[in-house]
Amino acid sequence: MRRFSLVHLSKLHPREFRITFPTVITLVRIFLVPCIVSAMLLGAWGVAYVLFITASVSDMLDGAIARIFKQKTFLGACLDPLADKLLLVSCFATLACTYSLPFHVPFWFVGLVLFRELILIIGFFYLFTSQEGVDVHPTYLGKITAASQMLFITWLFTCYFYGWSPERVYYIALSVIVGLIVVSFFQYARIGWRLYYKNGSL
Repeated sequence: MRRFSLVHLSKLHPREFRITFPTVITLVRIFLVPCIVSAMLLGAWGVAYVLFITASVSDMLDGAIARIFKQKTFLGACLDPLADKLLLVSCFATLACTYSLPFHVPFWFVGLVLFRELILIIGFFYLFTSQEGVDVHPTYLGKITAASQMLFITWLFTCYFYGWSPERVYYIALSVIVGLIVVSFFQYARIGWRLYYKNGSL
């Protein structure tokens, strides 16, 4: 958990912006996003599947390596969630525009995911610029929500390869993820409101 503010940012040591090995892994994940989207649009689902699994595994590796080898940096803390959001939103948006998979991801679902991420980003930057500082750390529910979305995309790819069409499972999974997205959004909104009120902005 780190407390970030504009004052804090100006006083950060240059090492907080260094490119560590975990940061390289995060940058690779960001680079993989357009590659995954391109493969999906070209119908190369095998390539997209392998690249997405690689990106998902890298999401677990960069944080673990940073903690174990004490290579946490400000740059890494900013890039890691950005990489996750780019990966998920881009994949869901592309899935909504293709009908190659057994199940079509609805556009309203993509809108919900995008709305949540945009509001959270806007809220963070508002607190970042207007408050004395903001504690940046994902909640357990937030982590579960992100993990469930990645598993959902992986499952969609798997259904394509094996020719599965479990419609009931699809709608149950979609409903669960929607519930997690909504509940985690309100959880972060409550945390943001408390920070806003705590620092005397009302």
